[in-house]
Amino acid sequence: WIGKIIASPGAVLSKMMEIVDQQIRELKKLWKNKRLLMHQGLNLAMIVFSALMIWKGLMFITKSESPVVVVLSGSMEPAFQRGDILFLNNQDNPIRVGEVVVFKIKDRDIPIVHRVMKVHEKKDGSVELLTKGDNNRVDDRGLYAPGQLWLEREDILGRAIGTIRYVGMVTIILNDYPALKYVLVGIMGLFVLTNKEES
Repeated sequence: WIGKIIASPGAVLSKMMEIVDQQIRELKKLWKNKRLLMHQGLNLAMIVFSALMIWKGLMFITKSESPVVVVLSGSMEPAFQRGDILFLNNQDNPIRVGEVVVFKIKDRDIPIVHRVMKVHEKKDGSVELLTKGDNNRVDDRGLYAPGQLWLEREDILGRAIGTIRYVGMVTIILNDYPALKYVLVGIMGLFVLTNKEES
């Protein structure tokens, strides 16, 4: 039993090398057959454009520029853990105290997921919001842009309407190790290009 465990790293490495060799052979064959190369390239393009169309469709349906986000910190624990995926909706319904929203601060790239603590509705119909992370001691005024005391409705990307636990850890790992992201994208592209359709 222990011998199998000790022998398995070599077997795994051998199998991986066999797969790499097979992919290289397929790529060489593909390079010689320009028609098949173009066909596989179009397949890859179709996959990429399909993903973009799905994303744009979600943006249209949810009215959010970012309909799916990953929780990057522990500021919302225990409600949301680092690595949770949140689904957002940015319909025009009024935002209420207690709702979890995702907002963007001016001059910052990464959106923030926090809970609405206070809502001020003005006579002209505009709304001001104050947010706070469930796991934070103080409100978010220290995170807002300099001189900003409240969020406005335009700052909100959407409210959380659903979650999938921990699946977003893949995104966090790929952001922490950018080289790994390019390697994985390259490998996936290679597999799409060298994949043969069964006749």
